[in-house]
Amino acid sequence: MRFLIISHTPHIQINDALYAYTPYVREMNIWLKHVDTVEIVAPKINQSVSNIELPYKHDKIHFNKTPSIAFISVKKSLESLIKIPIIFSTIFKACKKADHIHLRCPGNIGLLGCLVQICFPKKIKTAKYAGNWDSKSKQPLSYRLQKRILSNIFLTKNMQVLVYGNWENQTRNIKPFFTASFNDSEIEIPKERNYDSKLNFVFIGTLVKGKRPLFAIKLVELLKKEGKNVFLECYGDGVLKEELQEYITKNNLEDIVDLKGNQDASVIKKTLKKSHFLILASKSEGWPKAIAEAMFFGTIPIATKISCVPFMLDYGKRGILIDENLDTSVHQIKNHLKDESRLKSMSKNASNWSQNYTLEAFEKEIVKLLKPQ
Repeated sequence: MRFLIISHTPHIQINDALYAYTPYVREMNIWLKHVDTVEIVAPKINQSVSNIELPYKHDKIHFNKTPSIAFISVKKSLESLIKIPIIFSTIFKACKKADHIHLRCPGNIGLLGCLVQICFPKKIKTAKYAGNWDSKSKQPLSYRLQKRILSNIFLTKNMQVLVYGNWENQTRNIKPFFTASFNDSEIEIPKERNYDSKLNFVFIGTLVKGKRPLFAIKLVELLKKEGKNVFLECYGDGVLKEELQEYITKNNLEDIVDLKGNQDASVIKKTLKKSHFLILASKSEGWPKAIAEAMFFGTIPIATKISCVPFMLDYGKRGILIDENLDTSVHQIKNHLKDESRLKSMSKNASNWSQNYTLEAFEKEIVKLLKPQ
């Protein structure tokens, strides 16, 4: 099988090795275990490999690089419009040779892939929509357009569209899906936490506005002022790092907040095994892996009601759903802290649910998509 990946993810080529963002490559390597030849149409960037990139694992990979496109300014938009015909042609030629077309959405390259795939109604296709599938959420025009094309069974034929969450009134090609981080061998009975002593909080994610790491810090700060014994570890790096450190220093929070930066998966795993709560008050998510990973080890998520998060948390039975307002969120958490038995049940429910979604379960579902009966 010649398997084609169309993606907006930037790739780094070092000799014969091809690198990209670790969570994405880790997932794609599972797909690639079951195909003969791989072609990747994606942007190439010239930079050294960092600890957040991973190489593809396959002996027969053909990388068809495209220029990056963006519409964040007038200049960028004009440059991108000139590049689009070249990218469109590259995608079309690649689709013509492919046995299976796999789109990674949402993204600008994914949007072009959505348009090109219409020309190949008989080819087997899948699309992974890694963003928020909720039709009620505010999203960019390009995202909305991709969702419309993918869910239109007249334009999009012979394709299964993998989305996060179970949404009402969907076309028959929309398939609720998931992602995974851990193996069956890593399943264990989580340690039972004590919720009436020191409370360990954790934030895992890129330090950018969309992930709202400052919200997590302020949340713990207010709980401290309310007399709670709390400590927050923040894992991840990003443009807000200096701003967050300044806030911590200015407000004398060094005793209760620690910016850990990017760390190995083993360090994150060890932290999740002992933490009481994970805070993720994002503005937008697809399937937030940080939440699923925390739940796997019994850490209770504290998260905003976005995308499929309410479904993941069983609408409050497997985690604490909060509002975007800081004071309201503190009040909601304090109410939960009054009922330790409820929190222990929540932790158990979280791990029982998340431990169904292992890498082995994920691979079985991938095989079904690649080799439909």
